[in-house]
Amino acid sequence: QVQLVESGGGLVQPGGSLGLSCVASEVPAFFHTMGWYRQAPGNERELVATMSAGGHTRYADSVKGRFTISRDVPKNTVYLQMNSLQPEDTAIYYCNGDLLWGQGIQVTVSS
Repeated sequence: QVQLVESGGGLVQPGGSLGLSCVASEVPAFFHTMGWYRQAPGNERELVATMSAGGHTRYADSVKGRFTISRDVPKNTVYLQMNSLQPEDTAIYYCNGDLLWGQGIQVTVSS
């Protein structure tokens, strides 16, 4: 069964940068859309960014201009480059590929 495996989270100071990666455990597997969602304590899971296989992107307003999503479609990998991170970006970040979800990875922005 295909699984999505995230990596790259951690602790960063406000204003810093982090990169997240997510790869499908089995190839070949095709996802029409891959992306990232996040959930902070007490909040619902929300969209961060998605990217279709054709390259169409969608971003949450709160991350536009700071986060960049990219994909390697043949390798079933999706990336999220996060710059100018702020404490409100602290959350568990989940990789998504169509109907599949990763287990989540913690991102903490704190001084």
